[in-house]
Amino acid sequence: MLVEAAFAAARAPGPLRAFYRRIKERRGFQVATVATARKMTVLCWHLITKGEDYAFARPSLVAHKRRTLELAAGAKSRRGPVAGPSHDYHIKQLRDAEKALVEQEERAYEVLVSHWQPRKPQKDR
Repeated sequence: MLVEAAFAAARAPGPLRAFYRRIKERRGFQVATVATARKMTVLCWHLITKGEDYAFARPSLVAHKRRTLELAAGAKSRRGPVAGPSHDYHIKQLRDAEKALVEQEERAYEVLVSHWQPRKPQKDR
């Protein structure tokens, strides 16, 4: 399941896709997929233990997915004049703005790691 999630993360815009691409260039797609799956596992562990939300999440997409899961679990459909929390997902301009923001964060990650220099192993003292 983690590898499948890594495949999805590699296709979606964001820092995880940039990470996947960076590893894929050096080590190939299989190593990059497993490395991304491991990174996602560690990320999930930290988010759960610290009780935080993912910083690069798209709020309207998360609300839409949460509502879809609620409906699949048997929650009542809320039809009427009051818009629910996943309503913003259906506003194309807002959805595109969130996607553009995540793509900008992906580019920022790429710039950050492009300045990294490989270190030589330190000698034992």
